[in-house]
Amino acid sequence: MTAQHAGDGMDGSGRWYDDVRVGDTFSRTVTITETHLVLGAGLIGDFNPHHVDDVYARRSRFGTRILHGMITSALMGAPVGMYFHGTAIAYLEHAARFTAPVRAGDTLATLWTVTDRQDKPRHAGGVVVLRAVCTNQDGVVVAEADGKILVAARP
Repeated sequence: MTAQHAGDGMDGSGRWYDDVRVGDTFSRTVTITETHLVLGAGLIGDFNPHHVDDVYARRSRFGTRILHGMITSALMGAPVGMYFHGTAIAYLEHAARFTAPVRAGDTLATLWTVTDRQDKPRHAGGVVVLRAVCTNQDGVVVAEADGKILVAARP
């Protein structure tokens, strides 16, 4: 995890809709381990040899086993839940595009940016529209995502 500052939502306080501004950013860094590969296959139930078979993967275009895209997507989405910890009403949408493989040992940095706010008085809050870019330790973009989350207004 990257260092965060008190009050930015990543310290467990959660950001209220009223406090979110277009252009706000938050991030998370995580190093992928063998455990991510193994648990990812088990959680998803996808035992494609690209993810679980060392011999097959070494002969593949990737040269080694790779992380499931859905696990990459989940790891990208996790900081959204933490940024809006206790203030999120519902995560409404998440769409991801995968642009490069992720391997054990890669360190992924996901940067989320608030791109829009949509007031929803009926829900006592609003929708926060987000865009993310996830890069590895070499600065290669491995995934991009868009999301929408319904967030409560300050009581």
